[in-house]
Amino acid sequence: MSGASGRVLVVDDNRVIRQLIRVNLELEGFEVVTAADGAECLEVVQQVRPDVVTLDVVMPRLDGLRTAALLRADPRTSHLPVAVISACTQCEVESGIAAGVDAFLAKPFEPAELVRLVRQLMHREGPPSVDGRHGAGRAGSTRG
Repeated sequence: MSGASGRVLVVDDNRVIRQLIRVNLELEGFEVVTAADGAECLEVVQQVRPDVVTLDVVMPRLDGLRTAALLRADPRTSHLPVAVISACTQCEVESGIAAGVDAFLAKPFEPAELVRLVRQLMHREGPPSVDGRHGAGRAGSTRG
């Protein structure tokens, strides 16, 4: 088996959902680290250096949108692709975009959708690819 295809930090206060997301991503070969809320996310993000972060919105201590805004505000994590996995009301989406969230996935979600979303974010970011498969050029097109 070749190296992991990427590391995802999954943040949700619901243990069942954390496990669900983790299992689906691990089946696809991703390495998964989990955190129970935004405060824990900010603690571990520097140690695990994930390629993508998924955030629930409603969490104790520090909610997902504030967490996203804080990740954006820190130069060490400002480039990190962030996806919100939540019930996704219009208000949440608007606040999320304002906070710098890259993608939204509504709960309940299809596992295939989750995997596709994480893959998309995984390949959008990072240094220019060595193998030249996905060159730059359309990087800016995803932000409406």
